[in-house]
Amino acid sequence: MNITGNTILITGGGSGIGRALAEALHARGNQVVITGRRESALKAVVEANPGMAWAALDVADPAAIRAFAAQVVRDHPALNVVINNAGIMLAEDLKAEPFDLDVVEATITTNLLGPIRLTTALLPHLRAQTASTVITVSSGLAFVPLVATPTYNASKAAIHSWTQSLRRQLADTSVEVLELAPPAVATDLMPGHAENPQSMPLADFTSEVIGLIERGETPRGEILVERVKPLRFAEANGYEAVFERLNGAH
Repeated sequence: MNITGNTILITGGGSGIGRALAEALHARGNQVVITGRRESALKAVVEANPGMAWAALDVADPAAIRAFAAQVVRDHPALNVVINNAGIMLAEDLKAEPFDLDVVEATITTNLLGPIRLTTALLPHLRAQTASTVITVSSGLAFVPLVATPTYNASKAAIHSWTQSLRRQLADTSVEVLELAPPAVATDLMPGHAENPQSMPLADFTSEVIGLIERGETPRGEILVERVKPLRFAEANGYEAVFERLNGAH
């Protein structure tokens, strides 16, 4: 993926990693379109970054995704990069009685079905471009689960697997498929993440990601900052020890 000269759609662009990537890519000379559910947050980002565009989208709504995909292509016919960043992360107590499946269903709908639905809706347009890119945002927790967030982990493991299949199926097309797997980053994705000293500072994460993309350092189509590599490669380098460090020994 070229780091400049693109028209880029970023879901969940009103805050956190989505906003940080939007601002960094905007500063690199890309036309950036951000989406999200909260119009006030989107407007604030665009006001702070003149030239950026926004459009409201709830990625949990299948009908809204279909309508949005058609509209964004009309409004931005040069669209050639999609970053599927929108996601939710919620703790779950699997021993709770009764157990509330609402969190499970919301997490899978947002984190897994959302990217799949949006990507497939936009794929005909992206395939018609000379060069285009789809980026899915998974997580280090796709590879080693944080036991407090079981469905989040599962959704990210699933999007990792789906991305691998998408990459191989599109290998003979103009569409590049990348996966960004963040470590814990200091955002408001979950309460306490922003203040946790173990979380990677958002500015450091963003700078490293942009540098990796710019230098083409995406082996296997994965964008991996150094901090996430112990999780990504735990299976080969001592899984049990990494699992216990992440979750605490019992």
